[in-house]
Amino acid sequence: MLEELRIAKEQNTFLKSQNEELQKERDELQIEHDNALQEAEGLRSKQAEASIQMSEFLPSEIEEATQGFDDSLIIGRGGYGNVYKGFLRQNQVAIKSLRSNGSQGSSEFKMEVRALSQLTHPNLVKLIGCCLETFVLVYEYVPNGSLEDRLNCKNKSTPLSWQTRIHIVTELCSVLAYLHSRKPHSIVHGDLKPSNILLDANFKIKLSDFGICRILCHDIRSSNDTTLCHFTDPKGTLYYIDPEFYETGKLTRKSDVYSFGVILLQLLTGQRPPFNMENDVQVALDAGKLSSLLDPLAGDWPIKTAQELAHLALWCCDRYQRNRPDLSSEVRKVLEPMRASCVGLSSSTGQKRKYRQVLVADSSTRFFSSIRGFEETAGQ
Repeated sequence: MLEELRIAKEQNTFLKSQNEELQKERDELQIEHDNALQEAEGLRSKQAEASIQMSEFLPSEIEEATQGFDDSLIIGRGGYGNVYKGFLRQNQVAIKSLRSNGSQGSSEFKMEVRALSQLTHPNLVKLIGCCLETFVLVYEYVPNGSLEDRLNCKNKSTPLSWQTRIHIVTELCSVLAYLHSRKPHSIVHGDLKPSNILLDANFKIKLSDFGICRILCHDIRSSNDTTLCHFTDPKGTLYYIDPEFYETGKLTRKSDVYSFGVILLQLLTGQRPPFNMENDVQVALDAGKLSSLLDPLAGDWPIKTAQELAHLALWCCDRYQRNRPDLSSEVRKVLEPMRASCVGLSSSTGQKRKYRQVLVADSSTRFFSSIRGFEETAGQ
């Protein structure tokens, strides 16, 4: 009996020693892991800083690029001013000239420069530079115009297929989740609408116009950031503006979710957003007649897919911010399988490009799959 106790004691001592060694090795590995993460983060920061080198242009260069702000070069109009297509330093660009007395003044100009100069995401329009003296912003040129133009088939363009619309809304969800998830400062766009969603040559979206965006600061003392908000005078566009924000001045990430829902309803129905569009869709869903509201120009929507999207849109458009879904978790769970199932995509030029399941690994989905660790998708 004593011998057995002695052997057990020796084994216990040996196991304790082994456990201490393993614990020491684990601690050393954890330190190495933490150091590697810090080094990687430092490299990412340096790469991001290196990639966001904005140019400053002279007034004479802007004047020449726009041929004296010739009206024939205007590709966009708004309360802020006009957008011109031009060539600047041998590159085709879009030049936004802000009116000195327009609705977008110096504070909005500074906000857009501040926001876009710090952001990198494949679905954000690239700010190339600016002219401080004349309040001009210079962007990459996005050839397929705005989502609004394409939904209206401007210049007799081919309608967007339902597959393309699913890709568009998934990419919009991705870039908004990126903005909302940034630390230590979340960004709320504040003016989401089809005219601010541009489409490149491959019909990938480029979110633009950050003039009235707002930066929300995370409270470092709390891990709960669901109540992040900014109180300000309501700005935005009728039909797309969050009704709770309009009434209270309380802007949150859920304000963008409301606008996202309205845009999703437009992609489904092809309609301009009237005040009662949400009600019309709800009534059609309840009556089993959603197909009567679907945009026929998009092709034959799979009714189950359309119903899921309609329910998702109405959830996003809930009257109260607290009831709306989170984009990076709840919304993506609906959209990702839909995007993966789109085995074919008809472009608006009538050409068909076949999409294999590897599309799940594109920039938007990679962002979603790594949202918990928040890996920036710049350069993907």
